Amino acid sequence: MTRQFVLVGNGPASLAAAEAIRLCDAQAEITILGDEPHAFYSRPGLAYYLAGHIPQSQLYSRPDEEYRRIGARRQTAKAVGLQPLEHRLLLQDGRSLSYDTVLLAVGARAVRPKVTGIDLQGVVTLDTLEDARRIVALARRARRAVVVGGGITALELAEGLAARGVETHYLLRRDRYWANVLDRDESELVEAHLEEEGIRLHYNTQLTEILGRRGRVVGVDLAPEGKIACDIVAVAIGIEPRLELAKAAGLQVRRGIVVDPHLAASADGVFAAGDVAEVFDPDTGEYVLDSLWWLAIEQGKAAGSNMAGPRRAYRKGTPFNVTRIGGLTTTVLGCVGQPTPDEDLVGIARGDSESWRRQPDAASVEADDDSSRLRVLVGRQHILGGVVMGNQRASRPLQDLISNRVDVTAVRDRLLSNREGLFPVIEETWAAWKRGGRVL
Repeated sequence: MTRQFVLVGNGPASLAAAEAIRLCDAQAEITILGDEPHAFYSRPGLAYYLAGHIPQSQLYSRPDEEYRRIGARRQTAKAVGLQPLEHRLLLQDGRSLSYDTVLLAVGARAVRPKVTGIDLQGVVTLDTLEDARRIVALARRARRAVVVGGGITALELAEGLAARGVETHYLLRRDRYWANVLDRDESELVEAHLEEEGIRLHYNTQLTEILGRRGRVVGVDLAPEGKIACDIVAVAIGIEPRLELAKAAGLQVRRGIVVDPHLAASADGVFAAGDVAEVFDPDTGEYVLDSLWWLAIEQGKAAGSNMAGPRRAYRKGTPFNVTRIGGLTTTVLGCVGQPTPDEDLVGIARGDSESWRRQPDAASVEADDDSSRLRVLVGRQHILGGVVMGNQRASRPLQDLISNRVDVTAVRDRLLSNREGLFPVIEETWAAWKRGGRVL
């Protein structure tokens, strides 16, 4: 009989799962459910759209022709119930879908702070394309905006609003940006660029109330600064996995849907991938959450293969992200955590990995110039993490050395002494590993 696969969520994990299922089963019926009316679009691209660098049309990286090529049917519908024993998914419009196997790839939503006025018109987050379009519309007539939060999304909001001519104020609850991922020098590089863009930074400042009139934002009350008039309050304090379906169905959940090494959830025929999945990290021995685009694709591919074919254990790769923060192309890899807590975030942020925040048992070594910075964390035998800001020539070598756990014992002292400069030793080590798989 023809097998029925239902993929809940129209993001990178579902598209990757659909392709993997099709490779295993040419006859399968594949249904992808999304509660947005759009075809697949690039969530990382929203920042470029918000800043006016690309039109909306360029966000659609996988048009409807891609669904037809895979042989998948896309439906706009909201799933409101999951019945694992009956293998049935309930939809908001009263319909239901039967399945042999279902993938929950429903993503995460922005957390909103518990302050008075949070539901006023003009309070925005950046979760979806509709959110971005709403912000663009508000920015056309706004004079001033206040951005609250940390991580990559907060910067996307601040830089996007400033690029659209809105006077932008960025609130930081402590004395620097993204304190549990970046070190102080890295934070200062970002902050300096934001100030060059005209963004006003407010350190050691807390939002206490959003002020409104006739249902609209008119200002904020800050501690200790007092009131500031504004038209937009943009919030990016972190995200939380969408767990409603999983909880109601009785699946095992903690912070996300707990999955086994095959990305299977705790009920027969149910899998999870992407932002919503809590996955075992063999490098730390703990279950972690990730909100990285490429990891969602990896997990979706692995889940789809295991849903339709022989099961193989998924091994979580070394988390990395290449993005622009504060105008600098920045790569974050592996474990780079700082001892300073980040009170601007209540949890993981978009484009973030909990693995980054681990404070490894490693020595940190740095090299920088006026506009670039390289930080590497060196363990007893391996490079455990790195941050590359500005010049990206070290990104690929570090990614290979970290993800392949290359033994760097032979060059460890040279790395830590930094007498030769960090990059020449990294490049030499990478080249030696590529030639023979060993570093001598």
